[in-house]
Amino acid sequence: MVADLKSKSDISFAGTFASSAFAACVAEICTIPLDTAKVRLQLQKKAAGDGLPLPKYKGMLGTVGTIAREEGLSALWKGIIPGLHRQCIYGGLRIGLYEPVKSFYVGSDFVGDVPLSKKILAALTTAIAVANPTDLVKVRLQAEGKLPAGAPRRYSGALNAYATIFRQEGLGALWTGIGPNIARNAIINAAELASYDQIKQTILKVPGFSDNVVTHLLAGLGAGFFAVCIGSPVDVVKSRMMGDSTYKSTLDCFIRTLKNDGPLAFYKGFIPNFGRLGSWNVIMFLTLEQAKKVFTREV
Repeated sequence: MVADLKSKSDISFAGTFASSAFAACVAEICTIPLDTAKVRLQLQKKAAGDGLPLPKYKGMLGTVGTIAREEGLSALWKGIIPGLHRQCIYGGLRIGLYEPVKSFYVGSDFVGDVPLSKKILAALTTAIAVANPTDLVKVRLQAEGKLPAGAPRRYSGALNAYATIFRQEGLGALWTGIGPNIARNAIINAAELASYDQIKQTILKVPGFSDNVVTHLLAGLGAGFFAVCIGSPVDVVKSRMMGDSTYKSTLDCFIRTLKNDGPLAFYKGFIPNFGRLGSWNVIMFLTLEQAKKVFTREV
């Protein structure tokens, strides 16, 4: 990601992990309102006949406005606690492991630009399943909209959600949707890290560009765009499986979504998803580039 740091400086895995987890948490706090809007749009089912109400949520800004108006501004940050849990674990590991895994694939004596195929392979390798419970709780909290007067909430908070799901649905339920989640994490991880690395490397070869905020901004936007284009279908399936327990399997969710809502349903929430992932990548990579300087030792 941070191109060839080893050639001019040295940073430990602990330093990379800490700066990566911090950067991912900052990005999560700043962009979770767009993620909440994305989840609501992805879970919204298509009207199946005459007389049925029109979709409640329309577009990114419309969805954000509806949630804020009906449930209060704080509702846009539903799921922030498990979101931060996830970023501390998964965000730190996937980014922290990227450079060492990439070096492993090309060999310690490799000189020159790392091939894009090796970058993708390294990013796929670091996509892990350990954060699935935090993803599940985050989606469950985000999916819960405004309730009728007097109706109790399903979960009182993140810790209560973990405990309730475990008690009512069993330990295995915390890994609901793990199939599409692994696929999503692998695909988006590869798209984000490999494309950021590749775009940044390409930009730095253009006269007039240097390793600065502008380069990081452009590379981050590019990484977010590729991640959404490639990962949106599995992201929709993941959100639907985690938000609706009636689906029997990943294949069942895919087929029912395709049959009931059509192929475009797999790109529901594309704009808020790009708004979220694009801004998430920009904030995360800008923060990461600066945070790593704290842990970097010049050699």
